[in-house]
Amino acid sequence: MDNERPIKRFLPLRPVEFHILLSLAAGERHGYGIIQDAEARGQAMAPDVGTLYRALRRMQEQGLIAAAERRQAPDAGDERRNYYRITPRGRRVAQAEARRLEALTRAAQLGGLLEEGAI
Repeated sequence: MDNERPIKRFLPLRPVEFHILLSLAAGERHGYGIIQDAEARGQAMAPDVGTLYRALRRMQEQGLIAAAERRQAPDAGDERRNYYRITPRGRRVAQAEARRLEALTRAAQLGGLLEEGAI
């Protein structure tokens, strides 16, 4: 069953998936809020909103995120927005991906591709 896969089988994450998990690690958000959060951190997000919502659906099926209770968005006054939250599995996968990326960054530094502290 897909929900029983070991964490390492989810890796590497697609960039859009990692950005979603990073955003939801800070709290529940709706789709557009996820995009805004990624942009505020200076991260490039998938330009196609459809890509985001396909990723959200796939990640729900994998048990990485879940739908949060519907609530009114204070910024837009639109209670129709769907909110998402990270699951414990999603948090573990995001942590594993961050460690994987950290190891790659260290390898790039050791290989002379990045200076120490360049990131």
